[in-house]
Amino acid sequence: MAIMPAGKEPEPGAFARAVSHEVRHLLTDRRVSGAQMASMIGRSQSYVSKRLRAESSFTANDVETICRALNMDLLELLTAAVRRARSGRV
Repeated sequence: MAIMPAGKEPEPGAFARAVSHEVRHLLTDRRVSGAQMASMIGRSQSYVSKRLRAESSFTANDVETICRALNMDLLELLTAAVRRARSGRV
């Protein structure tokens, strides 16, 4: 395992990128902006924006909170992300 410098996040992997994709898809379907979602989950717009662009990873708590806020089944979102990551479509 590579040692990361303090304060530096590792690049998001395929699964993290797939989660970002699925959250973006969910927001588009629900017609919710990134700014609206940020407000709904108590995060800054820049925090959410970085994660929606897959520059950083959502935390497990973020994903759970997003699903709750958007009335989305957590398992359904994660299953879609796993399928996307396995298919290489990220």
